[in-house]
Amino acid sequence: MNDLPPVKLDHLLVGRSAPFGATGPSAIDKRRVGQPLRLTFTGFEGDEQGDPRHHGGPDKAVHHYPAEHYAAWRRDCPELEPELLRAGGFGENLSTFGLTEENICVGDVFRIGTALVQVSQARQPCWKLNLRFSHLRMSSLVQASGRTGWYYRVVEAGEVAPGDTLYLLERLHPDWPLVRLLHHLYADPLNHEALTAMAALAVLPSSWRELARQRLGSSRVEDWSRRLETPKAAIREGEPR
Repeated sequence: MNDLPPVKLDHLLVGRSAPFGATGPSAIDKRRVGQPLRLTFTGFEGDEQGDPRHHGGPDKAVHHYPAEHYAAWRRDCPELEPELLRAGGFGENLSTFGLTEENICVGDVFRIGTALVQVSQARQPCWKLNLRFSHLRMSSLVQASGRTGWYYRVVEAGEVAPGDTLYLLERLHPDWPLVRLLHHLYADPLNHEALTAMAALAVLPSSWRELARQRLGSSRVEDWSRRLETPKAAIREGEPR
């Protein structure tokens, strides 16, 4: 079925909503837990989202970020605060070594603990990463690097614990690794063949399929500035602009 070996969950992380910047709260500061947690269709017990309009929900119930990416960020951006370059720095719930955007595909179904999850989409970085890392271009760097992480939807609720193993049970779209999805989202955004395939990819959230259809219809790429650039209203005195 596949050649992806089982991968150990090194850290399970959750976070509470807290003040963040000047525009409202965030729960990006995830912390490790040492006990099993219940995973429901909207996420882990004890985990919150400060902006439920843009974060969380069924298609973003769980965030996974590869632990090996932190070494790359330390290499590429030595100016970043070392304390943030550890599991939880990007607001992830799951931290592992061995799974990256190159070997994960859209629609992959995993068993972890007693829960069943499916890869729903890559993360689209937003300006809150600029505030998180005190770096005015962090969201753009994440987008350009392809080191975005990804989200799962929950197919079967269950219990997950640190040290559990992720088992790939089904690979529905082996021709759609996340690295390809990200390439056509950002680097080759008007590729007609790829956009047509994305628009028909039922495992993608409806918003992603609609984005592909809009590009096909307009032959234009949407404005990324509102997502990537920190709004003036969010900047407190002394924070990066």
